[in-house]
Amino acid sequence: MTEEKNPRVLMETSMGNVTIELFKDKAPISVRNFLSYVKEGFYDGLVFHRVIKEFMIQGGGMDASMQPKKTKFAIKNEAANGLSNSRGTLAMARTAVVDSATSQFFINVVDNAFLDYRGKTPELFGYAVFGQVVEGMETVDAIRQVKTGSRMGHSDVPVEPVVINSLRIIE
Repeated sequence: MTEEKNPRVLMETSMGNVTIELFKDKAPISVRNFLSYVKEGFYDGLVFHRVIKEFMIQGGGMDASMQPKKTKFAIKNEAANGLSNSRGTLAMARTAVVDSATSQFFINVVDNAFLDYRGKTPELFGYAVFGQVVEGMETVDAIRQVKTGSRMGHSDVPVEPVVINSLRIIE
């Protein structure tokens, strides 16, 4: 019996490429959801709209003019999967509602253990890790250094848009 490999995606950004491995065994719902957006080309042309140098970079929901893109339904939060929000991991972004993640994701640029699952209540539930950067962390680190400001009521927005040119599954 051959071990089925985790899917990988290539994210081409305006600042370089990032290869990401997705943990479909640990976060099947998040991975299936993310890949459905990837297959539709949903992320192409969207930006990293929230960049906090000592925290994370977040994207997958807004275009360069900070207009939100229409998403599909929200998914179940898989934060209790045993994976930690350590440097280089991808997690689903969400609102204060536990099961509210749709298309937005973030890449942890430092270890953010406080985002891990710690209990069933909303404030302890955490953020579901579903992938890991396997190549191109230097691109992520370049993105986290960009100058940010406020735009359209959002803070921590890169002054020069950091665009996700494409996100594709690597066969």
